[in-house]
Amino acid sequence: MRLQLNERQNDILTEIQRDGEVKISDLKERYEVTDMTIRRDLEKLESLGLVRRTFGGAIPVTLDVSLKERDAVHTDEKVRIGKAAAGLVQPHEAIFIDGGTTTLQVAHHLDPDSSITVVTNALNVATVLLDKGIHTIVAGGTLLEKTGSMIGPIAIGTLASMAFDQVFLGTTGMTAEHGFSNSNSFEAELKRQAMKRAAKVTVVADGSKFGERYLHSFASMKDVHRVVTDREPQQAIARAAADAGLTIIVASF
Repeated sequence: MRLQLNERQNDILTEIQRDGEVKISDLKERYEVTDMTIRRDLEKLESLGLVRRTFGGAIPVTLDVSLKERDAVHTDEKVRIGKAAAGLVQPHEAIFIDGGTTTLQVAHHLDPDSSITVVTNALNVATVLLDKGIHTIVAGGTLLEKTGSMIGPIAIGTLASMAFDQVFLGTTGMTAEHGFSNSNSFEAELKRQAMKRAAKVTVVADGSKFGERYLHSFASMKDVHRVVTDREPQQAIARAAADAGLTIIVASF
């Protein structure tokens, strides 16, 4: 793909991917070219599906993957994780579950006789809970098509008036330095809001997420109480988790 780009365009793309954003005003001064030249550069990068233009600049294209694609990956591990995480829920609690294929498995394994209330922004989670007869509140908002999740100000506003005993969140990446991250800024923002309203935060993630880092960090190690996963993380992550007081729970077979 980069063979279609000139040197300046390659440099601009590298900067966007590294910093998460560029401004036309900064680029025209750096390269000593006109606004129009930079706009054409950004247009080309956008036409190749590499960036998304914004007012006055550009940002990276997010790496959202559809639920259908994600659901076929690490299925056994996600089932184990979901079962272990669901076992942490106590009767009569109010919990939040966000969108994702691993959090979906938490919903699948909840006890329908536990008299809990579940708030979710994910349509697939809500459907599972409906079938199980669990009292469910769905946060409205803008539907993110690939993940089937509600995002945006309406969803965030809904959570702002609530208090949760526990929240269960998915993550796209987990590193010692960057913490827990996601490729979509709107989903990351909603995760942060849910965490503010929670007494206890649990992240559910299979081992393929260890060492992965995406643009938007929604939590540091110290912001999360527990991670439920299928295997022990690398030494650097394990050490950082221990230093932050974060408990790693490895789901058994």
